[in-house]
Formats: sequence, structure tokens, C-alpha cells
Amino acid sequence: MTTADASAPARGRVLVTGGGGFLGRAIVERLLARGDRVRVFARGTYPELIARGAELIRGDITDREAVSAACRGCDVVIHVAARAGVWGTYREFFEPNVRGTEHVVAACRAAGVARLVFTSSPSVVFDGRDLENADESLAYPRRFASHYSATKALAEQLVLAANDRHLRTLALRPHLVWGPRDPHIVPRLIAQARAGRLVQVGDGHNRIDSTYIDNAAEAHLLAADALASNPNAAGRAYFITNGQPLPAWELINRILAAAGLPPVRRRISRRTARIVGAGLEAVHRVLRLPGEPRLTRFLADELATSHWFNISAAARELGYAPRITIAEGLKRLEDWLRGSPDPAAQPPQAS
Repeated sequence: MTTADASAPARGRVLVTGGGGFLGRAIVERLLARGDRVRVFARGTYPELIARGAELIRGDITDREAVSAACRGCDVVIHVAARAGVWGTYREFFEPNVRGTEHVVAACRAAGVARLVFTSSPSVVFDGRDLENADESLAYPRRFASHYSATKALAEQLVLAANDRHLRTLALRPHLVWGPRDPHIVPRLIAQARAGRLVQVGDGHNRIDSTYIDNAAEAHLLAADALASNPNAAGRAYFITNGQPLPAWELINRILAAAGLPPVRRRISRRTARIVGAGLEAVHRVLRLPGEPRLTRFLADELATSHWFNISAAARELGYAPRITIAEGLKRLEDWLRGSPDPAAQPPQAS
């Protein structure tokens, strides 16, 4: 078996869709640092990436022509752009996640792109039940727990089905990516804790995996290189985590501690949380309230169930080994929180 070396630049130009977002930007920075020529496709403007040598093409992943233009002249595409979240209509998720991925696959074929890495999610196999030491043999569920899960599963299947001798593809499933500059998990936890709204769901014994941002980004570089060097990697999906499952609320409390906040003390049962979530969902639908409910049934299930994964396939086929431990990641997060503007007050990044 041949494993990839993430310190060796890939030949040609690498396109990163969603390259201005949390994970996408980390991937772009690592590619630039090792000497790759990088093109970023994103909705926003990112002068700091341009200053470091990246080429920027602005556009939306649902725009077929814009995606086609972005792929021209590229040898590798890392497709990170997606609509994430726990709330919204099916179409709001379908258009960027499925239609957008269709555009990427078609553009890769038209442009002669040789390799495509797709950022998927472990939620594509989550049906509300515990997942413990789950590996890639786990089938897609008959019913999905959210529109995000359903559309990411469709997109993942599109990418894997596209694998052939002309376009080699694979999918990565990084779980709960966090770290400095996180505009999603960390600021939401901080904001909810400060407002006194954070409540433990369940008994707290459920274990979950997470992925420090540097490890998640590194996995994408390894995957892109593995498609060039290891034929066994193509056409497959891989779970990516830190390989350190912890009780969910221990991890949450350690993130809060990094922000100088006390641990969560109040608790409610999963059943109660689902009832509350269903009620808040109904209110938001009927009144058409902006934003998303503070709690949904999907989120209640995520907070109360175990979901941790076996990453031996990624280690074997991609050469993946998480380099930054959770302890080190939390130290880096604390340092960043101390020296940065209030993350809970920052708007999400446009990617």
C-alpha cells in the first residue's frame, strides 16, 4: 500500500470551493503553506488569502456557469461549500448541497479534473440512535434526521458514483470540527452559556467524537494526494475525527472553560428536550420567525446520543493520524479566545 504525504504539494492547481469558510480556509492555508497553487471559489472576498497567493473567483455553488469557470484549469477539486445547519426548508438545503455538487461533478468532467475530494458528514448515517465505533460499512438510514443529513447523503452518493478512471473521487466525513476562528460551534455555545440558556440534554454519559480544525484540514490534503497514489482510496467514504471520544457534556464544558465560563449545571431528559424542540419548531413554522429555533428534535438527539467512529480506514488508506490532541486544541482555543474579539458576537463567515 502507498500512503499519501501531506507535506508534498500536488501537481497542478487545486480548487477549494467554500474556501473562505472555517474549514475551507484552513485547507487553503495548508495548501499554500506547502507550495500548491490554489484557487478559492467563494461568495465573499478574502484579501488575506489573496495576499498569500491564492486566486479568488467569487460565485455561488448553485450557479452552474460560475462553478464551471472555477474548475477550468484545475487538476484537483476539494469541494467544501455546503449549506449546514438544523433548520430550513428542504429546498434550501437541496440546492447548494445536491444541485451544487452536481455542478461540481459536471464541471470536473468538462474541465478534465483528475481528482475530487468531497467534504461530507457523519450525519449521513445518523438516524437518531447511538453510533458507537461505527465504521464505513454502516448503511445510509431509511429515514434521515434532518434535511442537512438527507441532502449531504445524496451529494455523497453522487460523488462516489462519479468515480472512474478519468475522475477519481472520495468523500471525507469529519465530525464536529472546532478550534480557533470557529464561527459555528464555539460562539453558539458561548452565547447560550452567557445567556443562561445552555442546558444539558440527557444523562451526560453519551460519548461523541470531534475533530480539531487542523486535523480536519490535514485530512483533506492527505485525501487529495491519496487519490493520486493509492487506487484503494478512490470511490470510498472515510470518517475523520480526533480519535478521542469523550462524554459530550465533558467536551462542551471544557470548551466553555477555555472561554472562562462555568460548566453547565441544569439538566433535562432527552424526551423533554424533544418535546420542547418540537414545540419550538412549530412556533417557528407557524409564525415564520427569522433564524432557527434554540432547540430542535434533531439537536436534542445529537446532544443526548453517542456518536463516535472508527478511523482505521482513513489511517490505512489515507495515512491519516490526528496530530493535534483535544487537550492541545483546547489550549490553542483558549489562547485565541483571550486575544480575539468576542466570538459570540461575530457573524458567520460567508463561504
